[in-house]
Amino acid sequence: MQFTLESTDPSGARAGFLETSHGRIETPIFMPVGTVGTVKAVWPRELESDINADIILGNTYHLYLRPGMEVMEAAGGLHAFQGWNRPILTDSGGYQVFSLAERRKLTEEGVRFQSHIDGSYHQFTPESVVDIQRSIGSDIMMVLDECPPGDATETYAANSNELTVRWAERCMKQFNATTPLYGHDQSLFGIVQGVVYPEIRRRSARQLVDLNFPGYAIGGLSVGEPAEQMYAMVDVVTEVLPASKPRYLMGVGTPANLVENVHRGIDMFDCVMPTRNGRNGNIFTTEGIINIRNKKWQRDFSEIDPGLDKYASRHFSKAYLRHLFIAKEVLGLQIASVQNLTFYLWLMREARKAIVRNEFASWKAEIMPRIERRL
Repeated sequence: MQFTLESTDPSGARAGFLETSHGRIETPIFMPVGTVGTVKAVWPRELESDINADIILGNTYHLYLRPGMEVMEAAGGLHAFQGWNRPILTDSGGYQVFSLAERRKLTEEGVRFQSHIDGSYHQFTPESVVDIQRSIGSDIMMVLDECPPGDATETYAANSNELTVRWAERCMKQFNATTPLYGHDQSLFGIVQGVVYPEIRRRSARQLVDLNFPGYAIGGLSVGEPAEQMYAMVDVVTEVLPASKPRYLMGVGTPANLVENVHRGIDMFDCVMPTRNGRNGNIFTTEGIINIRNKKWQRDFSEIDPGLDKYASRHFSKAYLRHLFIAKEVLGLQIASVQNLTFYLWLMREARKAIVRNEFASWKAEIMPRIERRL
């Protein structure tokens, strides 16, 4: 993987691109979440056409449990298994494992956990998650990290970070000792932790930079802390991370969160929000947010989003989409999910254009009131 920084706006926002074996990723980029090998309610051809996603996500924890690595390797990796020939990033599964709470046990060696599917016991180590991601064949792999709770004490956060850094070093060693299984290059990113403690965040970032990863993620944010606190932590970390490497803010967020963090020099984002909110009837458009279940849309025969020249946005009316939700028709979930992802990708591409023009600040001032208002 090769990252090229094309343009930095006076505001600090960045435009660039990553070259991978499965294609170019233009940044800033939003990455649709395909946890178990599918972006929920979205066909791969829609991801390629109207949504035009440069890269999608998979999740190591979920794919390890089901279908399992024997099936994955027999299929030739996740790209072949799910019929997707563009880049894929996989999370290490750390967040999912640590969200199991009482069903997992943490040690220096790794984490032992109980499957949420059948109760069986498993163990992830830094070495095993690298091996699993080799079997998956993702273009960008993530290290195993501990994601401490948002209310963790400073002492807990400091100790947790030291463990995460030691695990990152072990992941790097295992990555360097192994080779890709399917003939294409893979890269490994480190993950900065530290909850909401600035000094721990700085130390985490410095320690990972010393390990010389090709890219860096910021984890453990958007877990309940106020948005301003999240932005403050991003500011702290981006001051330390090298400008020459991509920066990935994990699990974030609302459209406004994305714009604010692009302003802070973040290049990559992922979040389940566009698809999850879409399945619940919340529609993101270029003019604002729609609760499509609201009766006010019952006789509104205008296009869902005339600001996007895409099939889902302009072929169906708000009244029809509301009808599908009220009738509990699956098509409604599909249209909403495609619309929301199309909007998210559009938003990042518009941000990119503004950065290249050195007009990000004025673009942000114009776009923020639109994307935050409820219609």
